[in-house]
Amino acid sequence: MNLKYFPVPLMILLISSCNPDHGTEHHDHHEETKIQFTAYNQNHELFAEADPFITGHTSKIMTYLSSLSDFKPVSASAVTLKMTVSGQTREQTIENPAQKGKFSFEVKPEKSGNGTLEFIVKTDTGNEIIIVPEIKVYSSDHEADEDPEVHSHTAANTTVFTKEQSWKIDFSTGYPLRESFGQAIKTTARVQPALNDEMLVTAKTNGIVSFSGNIILEGTKLSEGQPLLMIKGSGFAENNSAVRFTEAQNNYEQAKADFDRMKLLASGKIVSDRQLMETKTQYENARTVYENLRQNFSLTGQTVNSPIAGFVRQLLVENGQYVEAGQPLILISQNRSLLLRAEIQQKYAGYLSSVTTAIIRKVEDNKTFTLEELKGKILSVGKAATNDNYLIPLTIQVNNPGSLIPGSFVELYLKTVSDAEVLTIPNQAIIEEQGRYSIFVQVTPELFEKREIKTGQTDGIRTEVISGLADNERIVTKGAVMIRLAQSTGALDAHSGHVH
Repeated sequence: MNLKYFPVPLMILLISSCNPDHGTEHHDHHEETKIQFTAYNQNHELFAEADPFITGHTSKIMTYLSSLSDFKPVSASAVTLKMTVSGQTREQTIENPAQKGKFSFEVKPEKSGNGTLEFIVKTDTGNEIIIVPEIKVYSSDHEADEDPEVHSHTAANTTVFTKEQSWKIDFSTGYPLRESFGQAIKTTARVQPALNDEMLVTAKTNGIVSFSGNIILEGTKLSEGQPLLMIKGSGFAENNSAVRFTEAQNNYEQAKADFDRMKLLASGKIVSDRQLMETKTQYENARTVYENLRQNFSLTGQTVNSPIAGFVRQLLVENGQYVEAGQPLILISQNRSLLLRAEIQQKYAGYLSSVTTAIIRKVEDNKTFTLEELKGKILSVGKAATNDNYLIPLTIQVNNPGSLIPGSFVELYLKTVSDAEVLTIPNQAIIEEQGRYSIFVQVTPELFEKREIKTGQTDGIRTEVISGLADNERIVTKGAVMIRLAQSTGALDAHSGHVH
């Protein structure tokens, strides 16, 4: 058997009925009290709710197993529960549960004392063990009633959010991080194509633009060498490209014939070597002019092809428009590499030399990227303020993840190096209400305390917590908004349990 054992943190919460009937006899009291266990290993979260353990009595243990990777129910084919008390072990295995991730056990301890619960989870990768290290089995109902720990221990301002509910949404919990968190400079950056990521196509001759059936619009996808348009020069009295091409062709053919004839005469010593070299030079010049025109022109005009693969970012001419040589026609972009141009307030000038990375946030959908995710780098930091707005320019180059649009704006958080370590949490964990910030601290995996915190600076992904949270407190990192909605409806009793 392939067993994996991990030391786990443990949380036990004993919850009593909200409205106990004091006239009820003691032997019924343990049925109103529920003991809750929470334990973790590297891969799983275990949450269980049970009746108090009393010798000779059957206790029900409702167990919920979640995967820590996504906090969804575990796909376990079988789970075995072992209760060990005073050297005696009781064991039960549940295979193929009716509801994924939910296992209902029944145990009847025969000895009292301290013991352990061991859950063996059978998965596709092997068996894993989750241990609840400290449980107590009572010798009688009276002993359970007299134990001061078997009473309600609840935090104020709590909300129930059951495992069935959290399994249905994007949900997770985790601990805050104590990490180096330097000055975060928030600014806005304009998205622009990188200089080496686009090319401007220009006219090589004068003439009339003709798209001749090619549908070229802004945004049209292009392949390298694809015909874009034609520049026709026929019909002009001057600068007629067709006349120039014909003239160059005739000059070339004439020069070639003269050179061939001179080679024959030179072989018979009829002409001098000097005359032969002059004829050859004229031929080479005519050939160069003709070959150059032939590569770019025909009798119908100049065919303009796409020099790179990409898309039409900007169409600068219209069909039938007259253009001159050197005039821009089409701007083609590959949209793979982008520049983020930001302008920084002068008060942050002293921090710019220590900027090491950045967080990019899209305004329209709040999606964030790290500079490392986009394989980006800081290209330049201005050494002087601009004349128009007295801000310091900064340029970052990134790879386009596919959703950044040239010409749009993004929020930019520049992160600097710092030796100071602070407590930080994900921004998704924070609830803002009328300028106040709060989080949900886990009491159990089904009970959460809403707590107000004082926040510091943010880098767009994580936020510094100045007060209101300890390092060892587990919080809701995803799904906090849904718990707040559950708290607003007040539909669930914070003391209600699963086992009755």
